[in-house]
Parts: sequence; C-alpha cells; structure tokens
Amino acid sequence: MEEHRPVKSAVKFDDFARLDLRVARVLECRDHPNADKLLVLRVELAAGETRQICAGLKGHYAPEELVGRQVIVVVNLEPRSMRGEVSQGMLLIAAEGPLKQRLVIVGPATEVAPGSVVS
Repeated sequence: MEEHRPVKSAVKFDDFARLDLRVARVLECRDHPNADKLLVLRVELAAGETRQICAGLKGHYAPEELVGRQVIVVVNLEPRSMRGEVSQGMLLIAAEGPLKQRLVIVGPATEVAPGSVVS
C-alpha cells in the first residue's frame, strides 16, 4: 500500500504560472562521470535548441532507454552545477513508494513537437 504523503502548502496561481514547462526530446544520455545516481541528458527543445540536464535516474533507467523519448522539462530554472556537470533544467518525474523505489518519467501521451508548451 502506498504511504500517504501530506499535500504541500498551497501556492498562488501566479507562482505556478512562472514555471515554463516544455516538451523536449532526449537526444543523448550517459552516466554522470562523478555521481552514482545521476544521468546526463542532452535534450532538444524547439528550433534545434538543446540543453543539458542532470537527473537522478541512474539505476531506474539505462541511458539507451531514454534516447528518442519525449519528456517534460522545466526550462526556466537557473543553471546549476551538479558534481561538475551543468544542469540547465529539470525533468518531471513521478516517484512511487515511500523511498522513491520506482521513478517514472512524465511525458506527453502522444507525439508532439519539441518545445511545445505544457500548461
């Protein structure tokens, strides 16, 4: 049985609306050379724009499983160095189980153009 987690405190709609969520396609994926749990993804947004994103998916997905897949990305996060690699966004992930035993990547139900806005 899934452990009940309390809902976080409410946020104003304007705060949520500041997030820029887009569909992206994973072009490349590799193990992070300096981290046990991170994968380094190169994703494509609209018009050939690419970003590098570090995600804690190692052990849940093999890098080759992610190439070609469409994902939802928060694109307006400030870049962040993660153990020597710069991450320029964040993937949306559903975590199942009290210890996040299963991670599921959130993506569109059908194929859409990279860069499509998620609202």
